[in-house]
Amino acid sequence: MDLNVERFRVELEAKVALKARPTLIKPLAASHAEYKEHFKAQAAELRELQKIFFAANRYALLLIFQGMDASGKDSAIGRVMSGINPQGCQVSSFKHPSTQELAHDFLWRASQRLPERGRIGIFNRSYFEEVLIVRVHPEILKGEAVPDQPDPDAIWSSRYRSILNL
Repeated sequence: MDLNVERFRVELEAKVALKARPTLIKPLAASHAEYKEHFKAQAAELRELQKIFFAANRYALLLIFQGMDASGKDSAIGRVMSGINPQGCQVSSFKHPSTQELAHDFLWRASQRLPERGRIGIFNRSYFEEVLIVRVHPEILKGEAVPDQPDPDAIWSSRYRSILNL
C-alpha cells in the first residue's frame, strides 16, 4: 500500500489552481479489513519510532491539522495518533485568542506551544488562522492593538512573510 504524495505537493511560492489539484485517490486497499490491518501495522511502527525519537531527545516534530469546522480534524488526530504514547505528545487547539494572546505578536501563542525536543506536537488549527479568521473578523485585529498602517494590506503581507520565515 503506497501513496504517492508528490501529486499533492505544492512548491514554495507556486501559483495554485485548485481546480487542477487532485481531490480523490484510488483506494489503497481492496477491503476495509485490509485497511484495518495496514493501520494496525503502521500504528505499531509509529509507536516504535516514537520511542526512538523520545530517547534521542534531539528534535521535535510538529503536525498541523488545518481544516474547516466539522472537517474531521479531531477524528483524524485521535485515529492517527492512537498508537503513540500520550506522554510524548502534546495537542494544542487554537480558539479565539485570549486577552494575553492579543497583547503579543500574532505568532506568540503558537510559539508558546511548540513541542519540546523528543516530543510530538499537534496543532489542531494553527497560526494560519491568524491570516484567515482575522481577515474575516477584523475585530480580532482591533483587539491586537496593531498600529494603524497607511496601506491596510501591509499587515497581511507582513504576516505572510513572518509565516514563511518560520
